[in-house]
Amino acid sequence: MQDKELIEKIKALPPDKIAEVVDFVDFLAQRDDRVLVEAASKMSEPAFAAVWDNPDDAEYDNL
Repeated sequence: MQDKELIEKIKALPPDKIAEVVDFVDFLAQRDDRVLVEAASKMSEPAFAAVWDNPDDAEYDNL
């Protein structure tokens, strides 16, 4: 589907449906960001393991 065709279809929707499309697009964009953040967090865990796993910081594990 071409961009122009999609835009025309969206323009033809009633205002309440356009609001739903906007919400859905925001959801999709947010979901992708969340996946990237989670992946980056998982990838960084080994690098921080030595810093996180030490006796001085063990007190924080119980919070």
